Amino acid sequence: MKELYLLYASAASLGFVHTILGPDHYLPFIVLSKARKWSSNKTMWITFISGIGHVGSSVLIGIIGIALGISLNKLEYIEAFRGEIVGWMLFAFGIGYTVYGLYKYVKNSHHFHLPDFMVPKRIRGLQHLPTEEIKEDNTKLTPWLLFLIFVFGPCEVLIPLLIFPAYENSTFGMLTVALIFGIATISTMMLTVFIGHKGAAMVKFKKHEKYLHLFAGVLILVSASGILFLGW
Repeated sequence: MKELYLLYASAASLGFVHTILGPDHYLPFIVLSKARKWSSNKTMWITFISGIGHVGSSVLIGIIGIALGISLNKLEYIEAFRGEIVGWMLFAFGIGYTVYGLYKYVKNSHHFHLPDFMVPKRIRGLQHLPTEEIKEDNTKLTPWLLFLIFVFGPCEVLIPLLIFPAYENSTFGMLTVALIFGIATISTMMLTVFIGHKGAAMVKFKKHEKYLHLFAGVLILVSASGILFLGW
């Protein structure tokens, strides 16, 4: 029984630590919520659903692996392979969003007007009107892409350090360990994103809003590069 209590404590601490040490767990939500002007509620819901997908996929793989008698080495290989896939998925998302940011910058820039002598007099003044203020983007594609990426994202420490040892004691212990780890991970994600979201909201980019999507894309790309090439 003492071993289970120790695993419970480990599940809570590992859930917190592995989330805090992985910027990919919260940085995309913070920068995208700022760029796309998501409300706090929307940002928290997207983070929550993505967190469930992130933890739930690893728990499901661990339980199915145990039920089918798959060895720990093979399950670790599956998780490592998933980690490589999600790194490239996030990298591709970062590239795509950076390109989108460049498009939004060009679209909202004040510096791409034709010379006055090339524009008819009746519409000459219209091209110097201020661009429309950027409003909240209600596109549903971005949240679904984030969710998909996090579903593929493995919790590397969960299966070898928690699920397998807990299963040796009892099935109930295994499920409890998975639940505690999930609560710790998702709570840490949501708390970190909430703090980052509120902090970003205090920074005003009124004159530089046209750069926000580009900035978000570059930061996501940097985060993905850290996963792929620096082992973050």
